[in-house]
Amino acid sequence: MADDKHKILIVGGGAAGLELATELGQKLGQRGLAEVTLLDAASTHIWKPLLHEVASGTLAEAEEIEYLAQAHRNHFRFLFGRMEGLNRAAKEIIVSPITNKQGVELIPRRTFKYDTLVMAVGSVSNTFGIKGVDQYCRFIDTTKEAFRFQKQLVDTYYIQSYASQSHQRDKPLSIVIIGAGATGVELSAELHEVTKLLATYGLEGSIKVDITIIEAATQLLPALPPRLSQATQQQLVKLGINLKLGRRVTEVTETAVHTHDGEVFEADLKVWAAGIKAPDWMKNLDGLETNHINQLVVDQTLKTSDDDIFAVGDCAACAWVGHGGNVPPRAQAAHQQASTVAKTIINRLKGKPAVPFVYRDYGSLVSLGKFSTVGSLMGSLMGTVSVGGFIAYVVYLSLYKMHQVAIHGYFRTAMLTLSNLFRRSTHAKIKMH
Repeated sequence: MADDKHKILIVGGGAAGLELATELGQKLGQRGLAEVTLLDAASTHIWKPLLHEVASGTLAEAEEIEYLAQAHRNHFRFLFGRMEGLNRAAKEIIVSPITNKQGVELIPRRTFKYDTLVMAVGSVSNTFGIKGVDQYCRFIDTTKEAFRFQKQLVDTYYIQSYASQSHQRDKPLSIVIIGAGATGVELSAELHEVTKLLATYGLEGSIKVDITIIEAATQLLPALPPRLSQATQQQLVKLGINLKLGRRVTEVTETAVHTHDGEVFEADLKVWAAGIKAPDWMKNLDGLETNHINQLVVDQTLKTSDDDIFAVGDCAACAWVGHGGNVPPRAQAAHQQASTVAKTIINRLKGKPAVPFVYRDYGSLVSLGKFSTVGSLMGSLMGTVSVGGFIAYVVYLSLYKMHQVAIHGYFRTAMLTLSNLFRRSTHAKIKMH
């Protein structure tokens, strides 16, 4: 009977969670060796490093994956809902009620049993308690938030474009991005093309758009070597993006961003991209050990302080052996952790030992728009190599293809890539004519 099968419950359908559910569904679910279940609060998945393209509107075809379709193809079960608590004694999770926009409860609070639980809930923005951030800033943590920002961007452009035409306003549209990590830098580069993008919405004329990045540190992209940070800075300056480094934000209001040195930056749109943490509800998760940013502390097999609970991706705090810190919250780490935990869970069912996680850092890449990418590649033979331009763009794109292969397999990924290239080519020809 199904109830006798080992129950594997994965919470969170991001890069790590979806890849793990897919692999375990194929290797265990299809053969009836376990019941694999994925829980997520959304119905579709977009690879998180692409969310800045969704937010800017430059991702022409939002490459969303339907969880239900993915589950059906790969022999796992999908549950729609948001986890709110854990009962370790009963080995079950608690899922919040689902309500409609009017607040009417559609599905009551539920519980789901597990034998092995994997937490893969990702991360959210860390506002550090700064006044006004939650109220006045937009975040790009989820697909829903990215689409909300895109809608607000278009609406604001509409309003101010017509105000400019009627001489009610002669100031540019001002966008302030707080945080100069990969998300903030990549979003700023995408938004540089915003006037061309928004012209497709049928607006006559255009307005000037000012984009400003405010960063508390004195350099962009701390994950990159200083020389590459400087190269990125030079490229952003060429794009006309205003960089305000060494400025710590102290307050955000409806119309402006205030910094510690007393400067005030007027802003029609404000985006917060200045740090991450695991969701707040994880800090008191039935006694599991967490760190100061709510991440679950795991050992070298990605196991928490409970033998039956693992954590992967941004919500896991795993020591990076030999580096004096934790494994960085990157897509490549989530991909590697999903693969390791899959092997460990398969071993558990066979009575074999867990597989240690060894993080292999392949470098950092940051996209500055189409065919403009900078970063560093790392390997045991070549050490650290700086790359840029088209080569870096191809490597950046290959990281996404690795994610697609883990989810779709090689053949389906190849077909999707060819189909996407054909659509883009056809679209370009239509624009030319």
